Amino acid sequence: MTSLRFWRAPTLALAAVLLLVPQSAVAQAPADPADPAYSTDSTASVRAATPDRPSYEVALRADDDGSRWTGRQTVSFRNAARTPLRSVDVRLWGNGTDGCGTPGVPSPVRVSGVVGGTPRPLTVGCTALRIDLPAPLPHGARASVSFDVAITVPDRVHRFGKDGAYRYLGNALPLLSVRDAQGRHLDPDVGFGESFHTLTGDFRVALDHPSALVVPATGTTTRRAGAPGRTVTTSLAHGVRDFAWAAGPFASRTVTTPGGVRLNAYWTASTSPEGVATDLRDAVGSVDEFGARFGRYPYGELDLVMSDNLDDFGSMEFPGLVLLWTEPEGSAVVHEIAHQWFYGIVGNDQFAAPWLDESFAQYANELYYRLDATTCWDEQGMWPSDTAALTRSMAYYADGRRSEYVRVVYRRGSCALHDLERVLGGPAMAAMLRGYVRDHWLGVATTADFTRAAQAATPEDLGPFWTEHRIH
Repeated sequence: MTSLRFWRAPTLALAAVLLLVPQSAVAQAPADPADPAYSTDSTASVRAATPDRPSYEVALRADDDGSRWTGRQTVSFRNAARTPLRSVDVRLWGNGTDGCGTPGVPSPVRVSGVVGGTPRPLTVGCTALRIDLPAPLPHGARASVSFDVAITVPDRVHRFGKDGAYRYLGNALPLLSVRDAQGRHLDPDVGFGESFHTLTGDFRVALDHPSALVVPATGTTTRRAGAPGRTVTTSLAHGVRDFAWAAGPFASRTVTTPGGVRLNAYWTASTSPEGVATDLRDAVGSVDEFGARFGRYPYGELDLVMSDNLDDFGSMEFPGLVLLWTEPEGSAVVHEIAHQWFYGIVGNDQFAAPWLDESFAQYANELYYRLDATTCWDEQGMWPSDTAALTRSMAYYADGRRSEYVRVVYRRGSCALHDLERVLGGPAMAAMLRGYVRDHWLGVATTADFTRAAQAATPEDLGPFWTEHRIH
């Protein structure tokens, strides 16, 4: 997932993305392994990612305009590791930009009143909360923690921010972090791209808000009358990695694709009707095409939240909801919908391997628009540096190489996949990708998983291909 988005034409895409990179953002330093806050514990020696099978129960109440949400959140989870689990990490990604706040202006996302464990001080720029469990949790056992949540929407146009009368709450809800063979995943927000890594789980989120506010959200949504002048919007989502919502006086329309997916379109008052129509048309086509190509879209419905005022930010995908900078020509809706499969259905560690979702989403976008990629790889010319590679992490790009991020992860990554298609052949590439998605459905894939799947699709040794395309 990323706020840096491509239009349908590659040349326009690169220009649009370069304009959208927030040059003034300050990247935090990558996590220091020597810092005790980032140290691993006994789960590091166990390959199973844990805690898994999370179930979130959330009830929040909005103020008069949706700028502040307060309530209670409970998350239950299972210890998938063979060794006892002694603590869990909760990520407060909504604090990624503002960190720990300033005197008089606290962090946008605050947690208090923890039950089910003992909280430690916040770390990683106030985006990580470690909660020590009251007793070691054995393998296969479940436990839960709950806490009060206070969310204040920042005053900026952003995936977590304000847009006039509209509020966007992406990455606002606290989520469980992952521990696996690499240890505790406590990577920082580096100011661009994504650092997220979560396992799929279930959400039940009840949002109590003024009835004047329309509230699109991840999952299947129902609405009922609340207190006088208020509505309770309840969303149920299964097998998703995150939960996002928006609030405001949106106009709306619902259509169902020929394949049976319900598309709920929401747009701001100033958004172009032509852009809304274009986005809906491309959403209808792409969600069904990707379903046929990669596996049926599993979430039943998908919300499109459109605004013409997101030019300083771009677009962003969340499970079952995409936030779109929509102009009269449309938006990056196809790229964002492709992310429902790459990162949503097939997860990846976005900090360690951003190419596994961004390159794949852009490749799918170009397939949908039938773009000619015959000479795509050759046209890339020289690599931007001797150290550049498709499989570099966000830590690499944050360390003074930010200019390489778009050129490598988006453009070279999608071109490498087109080049692989030419090696395997179109039918073999399509079959390989469908099998890759099937094998990692609602799980987490790595570069090694992908290269194994590709190698299994051909008798030709792909070693030289990986070397040439710097896929390590």
